[in-house]
Amino acid sequence: MFLELESVFNVPGLAVPFDYELEGFGDMLPFAAPPRVAGEVKNRAGVVTLEGSADVRLAAQCDRCATAFEYRAKTPLEHTLVLSLNREDSDDLVLLEGTRFSPDDLVWEDIVFSMPQKLLCAPDCKGLCQRCGQNLNEGECECKPEGDPRWAALQDLT
Repeated sequence: MFLELESVFNVPGLAVPFDYELEGFGDMLPFAAPPRVAGEVKNRAGVVTLEGSADVRLAAQCDRCATAFEYRAKTPLEHTLVLSLNREDSDDLVLLEGTRFSPDDLVWEDIVFSMPQKLLCAPDCKGLCQRCGQNLNEGECECKPEGDPRWAALQDLT
């Protein structure tokens, strides 16, 4: 998707809305559906910003219990767009090469950086039993708790 932003850069107060599905990145993450991206590029007193969000749905597998589930997240998009820089070392600004701009790479980067390190089916997921593999979210297993091996010599005294 391309946005024509010449008028936005030239007219303070002007806003250009966008609403589309992010295509072309489905082979990198197991999306349940393409991310829905919506927002606007607006000029506030000469400062051009891109603001919006991306609704993400992944077909995921829990990192603790291996259960399949759908991960949903709303990724915020907030960037300041410029056509030129006074200083080359500014990470807060997105330098455009022209007024025709595709936000896809920027949105993809925001999605990836907002992903949690571990995908869990629930915040309180108990995971799997280390010995028998029972999913502890579905019920307790019948494994006896292992004693501390440092106390094994004392167990022989009984």
